[in-house]
Amino acid sequence: MNGRESIREKNIVIIGFMGVGKTTVGELVAKRLYRTFIDIDKVIEERFEVPIVEVFKQIGEPAFRKIEKEIIIDFCTQKLKVISLGGGAFLQEEIRKIALDNCIVIFLDITWELWKERLNIIINSRPVLQGLTMEEIEDLFNKRQGIYTNHHSRLETDHLNATEIADYIVNSLKLAYELYDPN
Repeated sequence: MNGRESIREKNIVIIGFMGVGKTTVGELVAKRLYRTFIDIDKVIEERFEVPIVEVFKQIGEPAFRKIEKEIIIDFCTQKLKVISLGGGAFLQEEIRKIALDNCIVIFLDITWELWKERLNIIINSRPVLQGLTMEEIEDLFNKRQGIYTNHHSRLETDHLNATEIADYIVNSLKLAYELYDPN
């Protein structure tokens, strides 16, 4: 933490592989902490007025990542937000740096075995999964795990529901607030 502002005011950024529950958990955390919830993918969908899959088709991944980066940098330099990043956003070094320097970054971790049970539910809404084999998806999952090691806190989500995850995050943050910013 850079210490420029109170830890209580720092944004909370939630990272993790697509489909891990970042949006659901983020909404719950924001509600419990009386903060504004920002889902970066939803912001992009609202800007383009089409689902993320269509944005990818219309402008391509490089242009998508550029827009994504601009939006994330803007929100990460604000205060009192809970921000859910898209699964691939943290691949960009500039995003990692701004989030880690200005926010509390929480990694929601899940094992491959449990994640792949969610695949049928999420595959149609995830543009980077389109046309990939199961082996290619597993390779993508494993490669991204290395990027997600850059965080302030990690929570294993296997066998926890969204409410349990949100409660754990909120309780951990409240303890951190008391320890590191007792005023």
